[in-house]
Amino acid sequence: MQPDPLQSLHQFHIRQRIRMMVNQYEVHAVAPDGSEGGLLAFAQQKRLAFKEQVTIYTDDSKQQPLLGFKARQRLDLAATYDVTDAAGNPIGLFRKDFAQSLLRSTWHLEQPGLPAVSGQERSMPVAVLRRFVDSLSWLPYHFDFVAGGQPVFSVVKKWGLRDRYVVEIQHPQVDRRMVIAMAIALDALQGR
Repeated sequence: MQPDPLQSLHQFHIRQRIRMMVNQYEVHAVAPDGSEGGLLAFAQQKRLAFKEQVTIYTDDSKQQPLLGFKARQRLDLAATYDVTDAAGNPIGLFRKDFAQSLLRSTWHLEQPGLPAVSGQERSMPVAVLRRFVDSLSWLPYHFDFVAGGQPVFSVVKKWGLRDRYVVEIQHPQVDRRMVIAMAIALDALQGR
């Protein structure tokens, strides 16, 4: 069996496309020189859905699913999202910690074979500003995801008119599909 090229990645970029009725995201590999490389995945999310479901495809033709995530319940502030592979088999889950997220957004990620992973906004001042001043949603932020005090991955929102993210992976066993799902969810679900 050949190794999965996606699993060998240590960094990728995510860009949001600007569209009227949907959120669309491109996931790109990072070239050796640090520039944006080839398209790895494409996601589309309908806005204002009662029960969140996002399918992530291998490209923007949306012909071949790569993975997906779906809320277990409708309109739940601390919803759990199941992450599945292309065939619909579970690969893990993530959920928002509503109480801790009142001041600084906090997420928990579970993947078989890994200790529990928690991710939180790094900067308390930026987190508080983003909550109380709606017009500052463009502010960059930095999420660190850790397990047992050790870094697993990070997601950094960059400055700019369009949402752009740099994702760095430190833990070799974390499923890159879980990381892609969580990184897209940080943008798609953050305001809910």
